[in-house]
Amino acid sequence: MPAIILVRGGGDLASGVAIRLFRAGLNVVITELSEPLTVRRSVAFSEAIYEKDVSVEGVSARAINDPTDMLKILTVIARKQIPVLVDPDCLSAQTIHPLAIVDARMTKQQPEPLSHTSLLYLGLGPGFTAPTNCHAVIETQRGHTLGRVIWEGASLVDTSKPSGDLRRVLRAPFDGVLISNAKIGDKFEEGQPIARIDGHEILAPFTGTLRGLLHPGVKAIRGMKVGDLDSRDDPLLCQLISDKSLAVGGGVLEALLSRPEVRNKLWV
Repeated sequence: MPAIILVRGGGDLASGVAIRLFRAGLNVVITELSEPLTVRRSVAFSEAIYEKDVSVEGVSARAINDPTDMLKILTVIARKQIPVLVDPDCLSAQTIHPLAIVDARMTKQQPEPLSHTSLLYLGLGPGFTAPTNCHAVIETQRGHTLGRVIWEGASLVDTSKPSGDLRRVLRAPFDGVLISNAKIGDKFEEGQPIARIDGHEILAPFTGTLRGLLHPGVKAIRGMKVGDLDSRDDPLLCQLISDKSLAVGGGVLEALLSRPEVRNKLWV
């Protein structure tokens, strides 16, 4: 059995971590919900759950519905792809026996206990405190501490405010199914409809490029983030992992290499 790093979550931040580890030559497996709620889908491996196969910056991933199918998981890894498992409860940790687990779901809550044998458990951002509920925390808030490894203590408190223009975050006005024909990378003028939920339109707050949008057909809850409009108006940026995600991925890689008992098994 090859050494495997299990990443919980396949959103854009988690995908930045997965890409950093994959490009370093590590075997990565991702676990996700049966209906992922990722907004920046063009740079997220979670989209494989809907599309079966996806590629992010040249790195391919393939969905696997049965998280206990080790033959299929190992086959995908052997093909130099990242398996994305439908496994919200991370039950696969008991069969994969990952060398390390990275909780990148960004729930901003304390994680539920897991049954696993991994040597290192890393938590991303708020909700984690080392060594109480993880071995180390990786800071996810922008600033001078972004990507730093915290072996004792917690990350900065969540501000619940996105960086930049607060209007860029599009939220569900009501509970309901998101309906839209818009594609990530499309340009919108101020006031132009982007999507609708329960008959209510979500309008572009300014002129910009659609950087992210919840998968059409997914049920949203009032106030939930369903889209992201970028005033920089550069479609190319929609296809690139963010600097923040790569910085966090660098912190995860540092944590893995900091522990000799883990480092010595990474490429075995």
